[in-house]
Amino acid sequence: MSVAASPIADAFSAHGKRAALMPYLMGGYPSIEESVEAGLAAADSGADLLELGIPFSDPLADGPVIHAAGTAALAAGVTPFGVLGACERLAVRVPVVLMVYSNIVFTAGAAGFALRAASAGASGLIVPDLPHDEAGELREACDAEGLALVPLVAPTSTPERIAEIGADARGFVYTVSLTGTTGERDEISSDLASTVERVRESTEVPVAVGFGISTGEQARTVAEIADGVIVGSRVVRAAGEGGAAAVGSLVAELADALRD
Repeated sequence: MSVAASPIADAFSAHGKRAALMPYLMGGYPSIEESVEAGLAAADSGADLLELGIPFSDPLADGPVIHAAGTAALAAGVTPFGVLGACERLAVRVPVVLMVYSNIVFTAGAAGFALRAASAGASGLIVPDLPHDEAGELREACDAEGLALVPLVAPTSTPERIAEIGADARGFVYTVSLTGTTGERDEISSDLASTVERVRESTEVPVAVGFGISTGEQARTVAEIADGVIVGSRVVRAAGEGGAAAVGSLVAELADALRD
């Protein structure tokens, strides 16, 4: 039976747009304070949720922009504790879902990390390198703290695996639009609609799409078939190039595209 964390469910049901908008920011990039300012600007400009990354030295799912941002944050001394502090400040404005790699989670212990994340106001976790078959311990720990452990589905996922993931999903299902790592792309995959439909048939929670979305036009296209739109690399690039003002301007553009 699927479980939806209430702040996430509310964000997907009351956004007033074609789909909920979820920008991704790297915690601590360019600094902790600047990442908080960028997150607040995103909330002010139409973000319905925020995905907040915890920097990690070997981010297998991240493309060059997000990887570079995480590397810069680590070089500046940013720690998971520091990002949780940023989460606490942002979560009073908008639901925050932490994107964190499994080494960080299990170094603290599943129960310990879930408790720390919940205490920081997080609404959920995304752990991209945690296989579904190995997620039971963390899912149970998240359930105990009222966190949604958000699973990922890839275009290559089999129907059987999609059914298993969908049945266990909390919060929403993160549907990856393409094979490979995160990053801006020129086009949305022609197979995305069928992938989203398969996921939707497997679960009771919303379906959000990420990877490769960078423009208002692309966001609008995805919103025609999905419940949520996740934009990462383009937002992180804006944070690095122009700080909170640039993030706010970009998120406003994306939100306007979803309202048309």
